[in-house]
Amino acid sequence: MSDAYVPESRWRTLAAAVLVGGGLLLAGGVAMRGLFGGGQEGAASAGVDVSRVAFRDAEGNRHTLADYQGKVVLVDVWATWCPPCRKSLPEVAELQKAGGDRFVVLPISVDRDGWNDVKPFLAQNPRLGLTAYLPDGERGLEPFGEISGIPTTLVVDRKGRLVQRWAGYAEGRARRALDEALKAH
Repeated sequence: MSDAYVPESRWRTLAAAVLVGGGLLLAGGVAMRGLFGGGQEGAASAGVDVSRVAFRDAEGNRHTLADYQGKVVLVDVWATWCPPCRKSLPEVAELQKAGGDRFVVLPISVDRDGWNDVKPFLAQNPRLGLTAYLPDGERGLEPFGEISGIPTTLVVDRKGRLVQRWAGYAEGRARRALDEALKAH
């Protein structure tokens, strides 16, 4: 074996590093898009009846969006570990408190350990005053189609049809979408 310097090996090493680095950047970009809102392939589109969406309250009572027929519904799909979700929750809680005869806000947590994650989080954040829900089993949110990023916010009209959906958090967007849906007949 020779200790002779071979300049081509430096270029091969550099080329390999560039290829690996590029692959890691691409994989990271795809992962971030999935987590924080990007691709909504497989997602239910506007006009689709989503009234079969089923969820449970903290007492275990089952509800569906059909229970809210006649009201505009804003659904916020979130998790306790998600930084953009945590940022959006004060606005979601404020909207939930403002609801009444015309609209309702349903924050549905998709935390893996369900109430074991959600109840301690809510207890640690009492200022939110948030009433949370969980999907009714693995297929509870199925009428919404694929939810590929959280938070995902969905606005449902008075007849149980999807009006708008988006992934990610932008301050004031939920309020504007809710106002727009309330103005529609």
